[in-house]
Parts: sequence; C-alpha cells; structure tokens
Amino acid sequence: MQAGAGRATLDAVHTARQLRYSYEDYLRALEDSDIKLEYSAGVIYAMAGGTLTHAALGARVIRLLDSALAGRCIVMTSDAKVRVELSDFAAFPDVSVVCGEPRTSPVDAHALTNPTLLVEVTSRSTEAYDRGEKLTHYQSLPSLRAVLVISHRERRVTLVSRDGGRWETRDVEHGAVVVLSPDVQLDVADVYSGIELEPA
Repeated sequence: MQAGAGRATLDAVHTARQLRYSYEDYLRALEDSDIKLEYSAGVIYAMAGGTLTHAALGARVIRLLDSALAGRCIVMTSDAKVRVELSDFAAFPDVSVVCGEPRTSPVDAHALTNPTLLVEVTSRSTEAYDRGEKLTHYQSLPSLRAVLVISHRERRVTLVSRDGGRWETRDVEHGAVVVLSPDVQLDVADVYSGIELEPA
C-alpha cells in the first residue's frame, strides 16, 4: 500500500460493490493509475497517499529487517504486489519478505504469491482493515509465517504468527523485542526511535 492510506472504491460514479471488475480490468486500471490500487473479488480500491509518520515507519522497518536477515531473504518495499489466489485478492503491503525463490501468480506475472513475512503500517483510515479483512486474506497464503502490524499512534507492534495449523496474535510494547526467529528479532524501541507518532 502506498504510504499507508485510506481506501476508497475506484469509480465514485458507481455505488461500491455494485459494479464488479475482473482481475484483468484491475490490471488495466493499474496501468493507467498514478496511485496504488487493491483488488478484492471484483472490487477495486484506490489507496490514497499517507503521512510522514507512516512513510518513516515503513522505511525504518525495511532497514531493520534487511539488517537482521543479513541477505538470507529478500526484503521488498510497498512496490511489491502480493496476490492471494484463494480469495482473489491483491494488495501492496508496506513491506514484503521472501525467503527462497520468489514465485508469481499465473494470472499476474508482477504479483508475488509466496511471501514469508508481510508488514502493514496502520493509518487512521485503514487500521481496522489492516487488522481485519486484509489480515484474513494474508493468512490464507500457504507460505506466510507471520504478519507484523505497526501502529501509527502508539509504540506497539502486533505479531501475528503461524503456529502449526493456527495463528497466534501478540502485542509487543515499547521496551520489548519482537522475536521472528531465534536469530531474527526487532526491538520495538528501534522501530519507533526518533519518529513522531500521530494523535490517537
């Protein structure tokens, strides 16, 4: 998602969810669009621009993950599109990590289908979506091991991780460490250091 932002249906002339778009329509719309678009089973959403706080947090997490992973995995910016085949969904996470060879969708050569870790930085207009509907789509990706949700309004990181056949959610506060694996950890203080948060 570009700088984390608000979500609106692409065509304001049509009532949301009345006009259905094919995935091919979505790809054509992306080619003509100056902003990032997301797709969910026939509905196209335009993602508005985000805040400086959102941009800074996204950049910080990319740097920290890239350093922690030390070249073992590929860390990608929000330009990486992720497609969930099972639910016919496509989005631009703020950060995507792939451990292994990246694979793409048979219907979209530019959409990643096997991320290992995804990161979303929340915003006032998308927090419920990031923690709800979008997270549910992500959890149906067989390759995915974890999702990090970075709060824009408090120094708190939510780790949603796969434990066998179920998902566990844990909030990690300032002063604690997010443990992704024994040798890959993120200090919440490092994530937020020097970044001014948005009002609640």
